[in-house]
Amino acid sequence: MDRISALRNVEDALARFEQGECSLTDLEAEVRGVLRTYATDFDGELQAYRADGGDADGVVVLASSRPDARDRVQSLVESPGRFEVTPVDP
Repeated sequence: MDRISALRNVEDALARFEQGECSLTDLEAEVRGVLRTYATDFDGELQAYRADGGDADGVVVLASSRPDARDRVQSLVESPGRFEVTPVDP
């Protein structure tokens, strides 16, 4: 999914929320789904990686390599502890 498609999907979800066609919980779930699809189905030289373990558990970043992904996670989490990064399958 490209950025424009993701933005359109989020915009459509917001419109449905504004028109009373879905709840805030439904809106959040839909937007979360769009963002996860965008991040894991990313077209380009970057790939999604997920951290497993420590305080970084579950953090997903886009990076060009596993070492780059580790660096990105460490820069985002104050005290990440011990963790591994693995590619996220689309």
